[in-house]
Amino acid sequence: MKATGIVRRIDDLGRVVIPKEIRRTMRIREGDPLEIYTDADGEVIFKKYSPVGELATFSSQYAEVLSKSCGNPIVVCDRDHVIAAAGISKKEVLERRITPQLEELMETRKTYSASASDVRKLMAIEGYERSVSIAVPIIAAGDICGAIMMLTPENNSLPTESDVKLLTVAGNFLGRQLDT
Repeated sequence: MKATGIVRRIDDLGRVVIPKEIRRTMRIREGDPLEIYTDADGEVIFKKYSPVGELATFSSQYAEVLSKSCGNPIVVCDRDHVIAAAGISKKEVLERRITPQLEELMETRKTYSASASDVRKLMAIEGYERSVSIAVPIIAAGDICGAIMMLTPENNSLPTESDVKLLTVAGNFLGRQLDT
């Protein structure tokens, strides 16, 4: 654990303010759920809660099936990090942060599909060179929880209508899994 040198007092309602610098660095937004942990040394630890993260094993298996079906790399992320990947080296992408570009796209709640007229490629994973072919937001109970993406294939071909429909179904299915 890293000390920040910032001290905050608890108010009469038991609240504590998380400093803006920490919220920005850790990408904690207003309304984000936080899990609270304690340990034997008396430390209290706040961790961003990821409902999609709870489906990591399931998402990984689902990504494997999708990747084998369409022959392209598939990545599943929560609102901050990659939680599952198939068709590419998992070591290279798992737990990596997503790009601000992808965050903005998820906020629009729209499906993205690469086209020949795209001037700028959508990069999804920080420090990873492969761009996004299709990105579908995962929405549960009206909240954006993450995204499922098909990365650009090695031959740089554009996505087909079938690919878009396949990922749309996958995004909707994962959202429904989180609703239950």
